Amino acid sequence: MTRKRMLVWLGLAVLVAIPLEAQRRRRGGWGGDFESRIMPNTPYDGRFTFARIRWAGFGNMTNEGPGWMHDYPWAEQNLMQILREVTTLEPYLDGGNVMNLDDPELMKYPWAYMSEPGPWEPSAAEVEGLRNYLLKGGMIVFDDFQGNYDWYNLEMQMQRVLPGGTWIRVQPGHPVFDTFFTVENPESIFPGSAILGLFEDNDPEKRLMAIANYNNDLGENWQWSPQGFVPIDMSNESYKLGVNYVIYGLTR
Repeated sequence: MTRKRMLVWLGLAVLVAIPLEAQRRRRGGWGGDFESRIMPNTPYDGRFTFARIRWAGFGNMTNEGPGWMHDYPWAEQNLMQILREVTTLEPYLDGGNVMNLDDPELMKYPWAYMSEPGPWEPSAAEVEGLRNYLLKGGMIVFDDFQGNYDWYNLEMQMQRVLPGGTWIRVQPGHPVFDTFFTVENPESIFPGSAILGLFEDNDPEKRLMAIANYNNDLGENWQWSPQGFVPIDMSNESYKLGVNYVIYGLTR
């Protein structure tokens, strides 16, 4: 093989290796015991800290771990960097805390995030914990789920949490889309998506307690934006929504 041909083959190998490495990370990170990749929680010190909700079981398992762990910790690290740059918040930057819904410490964190809630089946203690959290002013964001089964399960589990609660489409122009950035077409980021909310007393004029990014995956965009795997416009709009969700949760 000539030197020139060898260089061409090496170049092709690099081009192929890059997307394969991306797929390996997305489908599964680095393998091994996923629990060993969960970083210790940082003690509460008043800074805004991303609270990721851990749910029991191995639903939607990949080498990244179960569904609740997908995009961890890059999604939170990148979103916190954006929050630091564009707002006056001084968030915890090295990731976030992994919390259980029945952990009393969750009450110290006014904003929480759950990934892939399709297989989520909370215990009675977790149902009570989430109910108390929401009624005392907390806000939770459900992200990265799709399809009828995922939606029906989320709806059923949240009926246990807030009996009589009705998911309502969050309309463009709602304050959550205009709290910091103005996001005029929030559902256009992912075609076919819907953004729905649970409001106090089922009244869209009152506080938004839970928001569901259905057929949507903001965490994926937060995770991969630095690598250039996400179109810039999509990445920017995903960060705008994330910033708005946090600011809304802290101020309403």
